[in-house]
Amino acid sequence: MMTRKPILVLSCFILSLISALPALAGGIMVVGGQTRQTQLKASEKNEGRILLKNTSDRPGEVRIFSTDYRFTAEGSNDFGTPAGKMPRSNAAWITYTPKQLSLAPGETAWVDYTVQVPQDEQLAGTYWSVLMVEPLASAALEPPKSKEGQVSVGLQTVIRYAIQMVTHIGDTGKREIRYISPKLVADGEKRVLQVDLENTGERWLSPQVWVELFDDKGTSLGRFDGGRQRIFPGCSTRSLMDLSQVPQGKYTGLIVADNGDEYVFGTQSAFEIP
Repeated sequence: MMTRKPILVLSCFILSLISALPALAGGIMVVGGQTRQTQLKASEKNEGRILLKNTSDRPGEVRIFSTDYRFTAEGSNDFGTPAGKMPRSNAAWITYTPKQLSLAPGETAWVDYTVQVPQDEQLAGTYWSVLMVEPLASAALEPPKSKEGQVSVGLQTVIRYAIQMVTHIGDTGKREIRYISPKLVADGEKRVLQVDLENTGERWLSPQVWVELFDDKGTSLGRFDGGRQRIFPGCSTRSLMDLSQVPQGKYTGLIVADNGDEYVFGTQSAFEIP
């Protein structure tokens, strides 16, 4: 998962030209997957490492910090919640070092972390937070020079890496999904069935979503895939199933979210394709 933070450098007063500064201060990236998940019991701990690499020809510096994270079906991704404030945050369980480091061109470095679950038998389900790896803007990069009476705007893009730190407490936690207002919508030139799913349980789910359509005679028109979703407790996602080729008429849809295990969640929805 990556987020972008624009940094604008302005000079003089009027308007004029835009020139781009070199992107990604230091060119430092996270090597490997951006989800670290473990299954632990109360009082257990796990240790791990995150590999960083400077892929540019300039020295670079990054800072590492912790924050909470949640997302919704409407498209919001909230990385701004202070670490440890969300009800199912595990940020307080995680220690890591270093908090800031410098890398020469081509150099690699490790960030070591430990996840220590508290001695609390009431813990159940999935807890998570993120470690943000943010390259620091280089002081060596100067803003573009402008002519007298003009404004120069330099745009420097800094890519922040958000590493999801996920802790499952054994195999515990309720698994529940709530369907939110399935409806037909236009998606460009396509006609799609939009289904929002909210995880109302206690454990992360990763269901495959699909709908099977039946006409007014009970004949199946087949299944239409909505992709696989990863949903943390208290978060929601949106699935879109392309029905552009379905003839007009009245239909009943059996909407299924199959977690790939014994947990399968379904609902029915009636709608008409004009």
